Amino acid sequence: MTEEVILVDQDDRVLGTMEKLEAHRTGVLHRAFSVFLFNSKNELLLQQRALDKYHSAGLWSNTCCSHPRPGEDSLAAANRRLQEEMGLAADLTFISKLAYKTRFDNGLFEHELDYIYVGKSDALPTINPEEANGFKYLPLQQIKTELKHSPQQYTVWFKLAFPQIEQFCKLADD
Repeated sequence: MTEEVILVDQDDRVLGTMEKLEAHRTGVLHRAFSVFLFNSKNELLLQQRALDKYHSAGLWSNTCCSHPRPGEDSLAAANRRLQEEMGLAADLTFISKLAYKTRFDNGLFEHELDYIYVGKSDALPTINPEEANGFKYLPLQQIKTELKHSPQQYTVWFKLAFPQIEQFCKLADD
């Protein structure tokens, strides 16, 4: 089955669809989402991307991420992929959007309008080995330290979204 992404402009207006790999080859802006799931200890569930991913393989990232399908809203897509990648379900809350563009060493691009969701669950993940190589729970302060000392171990979008997650958690604590 060919996977398609939703092409959008900077104002998130739908422009059409494109095959996913072609969108990453050409660098056109498309919708994506990132899920950040916390446990009751306020530790973030991180995923190590599968080692055979076509970009960012083996890097640590947020709990799950992907693209909504044509006709699928981002929240429904986030819930679907959380189940498919990590075997988890949670009530997710939208917190913001993040637009970014980066080029990888293999010539592919990520040019995404990323919907960021947070949720809570104490259930242990059952990872899909096609999507994830491993997982770990870390407190935000430890992640912040790792990002400072070993940023190359994390995905681009995780590093860009992390300050928004920190801000959200800080406001939630107040």
